[in-house]
Order: sequence, then structure tokens, then C-alpha cells
Amino acid sequence: MARTETLTRGTAAERLLRHARYEVLPTKTIEEKVLAAVPKDVALTVTASPAKGIEQTVDLAERFAGHGYSVVPHLSARLIRDGAHLADLVARCTAAGITAVFVPAGDADPPAGEYDAALPALAELSRMGSPFATVGITGYPESHPSIDDDVTVQAMWDKRSHATEIVSNLCFDAAAIAGWVKRVRRRGVALPIQVGIAGPVEATKLLTMATKVGVGESTRFLTKHAGWFARLANPGYTPERLLNRLAKEVGDPEWGLAGLHVFTFNQVAETEAWRRRLLGEG
Repeated sequence: MARTETLTRGTAAERLLRHARYEVLPTKTIEEKVLAAVPKDVALTVTASPAKGIEQTVDLAERFAGHGYSVVPHLSARLIRDGAHLADLVARCTAAGITAVFVPAGDADPPAGEYDAALPALAELSRMGSPFATVGITGYPESHPSIDDDVTVQAMWDKRSHATEIVSNLCFDAAAIAGWVKRVRRRGVALPIQVGIAGPVEATKLLTMATKVGVGESTRFLTKHAGWFARLANPGYTPERLLNRLAKEVGDPEWGLAGLHVFTFNQVAETEAWRRRLLGEG
């Protein structure tokens, strides 16, 4: 990778980095890796996939909460069977002291039950009395691999009343992210945005992680995100360079960027070392 760029103190880039949270996949070794490398003031998000199932997501989220982390489980709508299943997941999360969730549609095909998209699950959470203080929905700076752009934009508009923040999908292009942020604001959506970026991930390790999510999942992963590997291997890409350029374009408070959603692909030690290095903390 290219040489690490620095961050000027007091800038929007530094603020975003200090409000970074790490996305992890529920594998057998990730709990130990997080405990060894990630301080308790860094929030964690836990993914859900058809191969792993949503129960493993909530199991790991409960354990992280027990260790003292702020944790955001992914309640993927297409993995939830029905309202009773959702109520059980909510009860488990709230009992563990979890106050934030992220509700994407998810990739399960066919859906496990009655929720074929995020909006019905979000509406059900609202009917349950909005049990979580923070509810995230997905945003797409670049085109979704299987959904038209106008559909994703309309969906975000429809979901805004049930959510408190937007979490953008992974993107390697600062100009694309900045342009999308501006379109979201022109649309009248004022929710805070967590910007999705890749941490300092090596392409070879990303490929290894892709194979760990299951054969079918791995195929979908590689099909949907084939361009990731080329861009990660490109010496012109570094997460800090993207961060600096993004902060320059839409870092002013008026654009409402709340922090970073860092895709670690379970390389949490490397990601935390990178963050501390940029912040000048060793």
C-alpha cells in the first residue's frame, strides 16, 4: 500500500476517524481478535448472512456487549421469519443492553419468512414502540448490483421515518461518495450518515475471508464485489487518502457525516493500528 497520509488536527477527517466503528463477521476467532486489539471506546457492528444465520450475529453481539463494547447487530430483514422472531431478537438485544441496530434487506434468497425487504421490518420495529435509540438503514453511493438506482433512492426516502441514521455501502471513490451525499441532502433526507470505507485490508486476506462465509455466500460475494480486489490492490488507493478527500468535499457539518463505518473483514488488529497511527497515538 501507499505510504500512510497524515491527518491535520482538528479537521473533519480526524473527527470522522475518532467516530469510527468496526464491522466484523461472526467467525470462530473474531471475539478473541477483537478483545486483543480493539479498545472498548470503538463501537462494533456484527454482520448477518444466510450462511451464518442471524442467530450467530445476535449471539456474538450479546457477547461483545457483555465485554463492554457498544455493539450494533445487523438485523437483516430477509433472515427474519416473522414478527415473533423479530420480537425475540429485539428482546435478546435489549436484555443485553444493546441500543442500536442496523437493518438492511440482506441477501437471503428466498427470504426466510415474511420480510422481503428492510422497510416491513423497520415498520414492525416502529409498531413495537421503537425499542432501539439508533436504527441504521443502507445507502448506496454506487449502484447496487441488482437494484436500480431510482429504487434504492426511493427506498431510502420511504425508510427515513423509521430510522435515525444512514450507513453507506462500501465505496472506494471519494468523489462518488461526496456526490451521493449531496444528492441525499438535495432529496431532503437529513439523517446523519455513517460513511462506509474499507480499512487497510490486503486483497489476499480479503479473498481468504470471502471463502470463510460459505461456498454459496463466497460465490455471491465474489460476483458482487469483483472490483473490490482490483481497487484494494491498486497502489493509488489508501483509506486515509479517501478519508482526506472526502472530508475536503463534504466534511463541513452541514453535510451531516457522523463517522466512519469501517469494513475490517476481521483484520481488526491491522485496522486499529492504522487508526491509532493516523491519530498520532502510536
